[in-house]
This record gives sequence, structure tokens and C-alpha cells, in this order.
Amino acid sequence: MVNLFKRMRKLSTTLNVRTGLGAALFPTPKTATKEFPAVTRLHLTYAKRIEDGHRGARHFWRQCLPRLKYHNPGVGITVRQTDDQAGPAALTIYFSERLSSTAAAIAGANQVVDKHAPAPVEGEKAAVVNVKNLEFNEIWNRVQASTGAQELKPSAEDEAERKRLEAIAARAVGDRERIARIQQAKKDQERMLAEARGEVEKLKSM
Repeated sequence: MVNLFKRMRKLSTTLNVRTGLGAALFPTPKTATKEFPAVTRLHLTYAKRIEDGHRGARHFWRQCLPRLKYHNPGVGITVRQTDDQAGPAALTIYFSERLSSTAAAIAGANQVVDKHAPAPVEGEKAAVVNVKNLEFNEIWNRVQASTGAQELKPSAEDEAERKRLEAIAARAVGDRERIARIQQAKKDQERMLAEARGEVEKLKSM
């Protein structure tokens, strides 16, 4: 049973990385368009604690970045956690040669400076998106709008695997409840036997 649970956790983790918010393909040099140039890398800066507007950035790091890296292995992703709660929560998107017009508009609407983000190299342009006080799904919406990332729908195999894991998890809940009832009944029986033995000993001592 323990090995089954370990296998379930592994399968669930793999499935979670493949599917969900952030499971998308960035434009590459081959798929880039006039509006959406190739994305070369990402950098995220946020404070370690979630207060003061950093919660969404932290969740974006946990939820979306692993999926983006899984589906875009050629895109470098770096993260900097700081101790500066009053500092920026910022996502820097690096493009090949030029910015998309949407990225320039989003970055320019609420400008922020991220001193921790690497400087663009030759042939790169960077848009710094202010993500402070945004929920992680709102951050993803800005990333998708800025980059033209194409979301990937779960495959039929992934959907079947998810349903299978959910069914196993549901059965596991029932099994745990059944085992708990058996253990409780055993404890109750042992308690009643102990009480009965105590009564017998009292009668013998009279």
C-alpha cells in the first residue's frame, strides 16, 4: 500500500507539471511572428514572505513556472527571492531582437525596476512586468498576452490518467475510514475486556 501511494504521488506530480495553468508553448525562432517574437528567458523576483503583495508571485513560481519550463526546456528561467518585503515583485520577459507591442504596453503601464534581473544580452530586449498585488492567474494572463504563448490542452491520455488517480484517491479515503473504524472497534473491545476483567477481580476479592 505504501508503494502504491508513492507511485500515485509520483504520477500525480508528473501529471500536474504537464497540465494546468502555464502549460503552454512560447514562440521560438521558428514559430515567431511579427507581433510575437521568440521568448529567450524569464526572470522572477519576489520577497520570501507573501505579505505586501508577493503572494501571487510566489504562487506563480510554484504553479506556473515548472509547467513553462517543462514545455519550453530551451527557455532559461531564473528566480530571485529577497528579504525586501517593500521591494518589487517583478517578472522580466526577454525577447529575441524586439518586444511584442503588447509586452511593451503592459510593462509601460505600471513601470517597475528590478535590480536583480539580469541585463539583456546582445540581441535581446526585456519587458519588466510589475506583478505585485496580482494573483498568479492574473500574472499568467499578462505573460500570455505579452508573449502569445499557446496553451496546451490536456491529452486524452492525461485526462484518463487524472480520472484514474482521482478514483484511486477516492478509494483510498474509503479504505482509511474503514481501517479507522476497525481500529476503533478493536480499541473499544479491548477497553470492554479490561473493564470486565476489573469487575471479575473485584468480585474475587470480596
